[in-house]
Amino acid sequence: MTDLREREIEPAADAVPGGVPGGIRRAGRAGRPGRSRHAGRTAAAWAWGLAGIVVIALIWEAYKALAPADGVVVGETRILPRSTDLAMPHVWDMFARLGEPVTSAPTAQPLWAVVLLAALTTLGIAAAGWLVGVVVGIGLALVMQRWRIAEWGLLPWIVLSQTVPLIAFAPVVKSWGSRVEIGSFEWQDWMSVALIASYLAFFPIAIGALKGLQSPDRIHTELMQTYAAGYWQTLAKLRFPAAVPYLLPALRLGAANAVIGAVVAEVSTGLQGGIGRILIQFAGQASGDPAKAWGPIFGAILLGLVAAGSVAVLGVILKNYRRTEESA
Repeated sequence: MTDLREREIEPAADAVPGGVPGGIRRAGRAGRPGRSRHAGRTAAAWAWGLAGIVVIALIWEAYKALAPADGVVVGETRILPRSTDLAMPHVWDMFARLGEPVTSAPTAQPLWAVVLLAALTTLGIAAAGWLVGVVVGIGLALVMQRWRIAEWGLLPWIVLSQTVPLIAFAPVVKSWGSRVEIGSFEWQDWMSVALIASYLAFFPIAIGALKGLQSPDRIHTELMQTYAAGYWQTLAKLRFPAAVPYLLPALRLGAANAVIGAVVAEVSTGLQGGIGRILIQFAGQASGDPAKAWGPIFGAILLGLVAAGSVAVLGVILKNYRRTEESA
């Protein structure tokens, strides 16, 4: 009887080639193609990004070679820029200039080192502004999700706040901040720049967090109620995990906005040492050294990419919750 049962069981195990162990091995192999596909998508994304940069460089050089020196003029209006070396340096000249000294002084640092130091200064200020924006944005989202009347009252003003011209708002913030003295604490100029960076950063974070906190279906919230879960338990176990796919893109957008706000605020307030200030300084020297002015422009672009890409670390930490990422 035992032998009969064994014979009956054996074909069932052999129905999947290799029996149960083979099935397990295939399950393990099935996981590897998923990882390889993810790696392939990542490599493809990098390849497309690099291809885009190459295409932009080729278009730049093609226009410089084919366009008139005075640009494309229709009537009395110039619709495309001049193609002279003063207006449009060659791409290779811009990158070669990064390795040359920033000035003719014997002790002058290379241009790339000056740009890197300024970019790191701005990155630190933008990071402080981004953290403030995260706290304010998520705090506003929690209030608006908890009380619908708060959403009706606050959301229009949050949207309206982004219509204020930043370049005119920055000097006002610096003027107000210079009057803040609490005991031995004195307001520093970089704090005004960080505050303006947080002003741009909090908006997408607040909207994305609100959308994410409101994303759980009613059946899920009712299930939490049947378990006698309170507001904070529901928030921690249901709403925040559900908000992750909405919050991560909002945090990336907030990081990029914080960099933009910091650069513009440095220009408007005259803060020394940041990438915004050397953008203005080197632009004023472009008539004699046109390739030099592109150094801080490249630094600002890299700064924005680093700021937005650094949020990917949070994505790795929260990978169990990011089934799909929604647009904020």
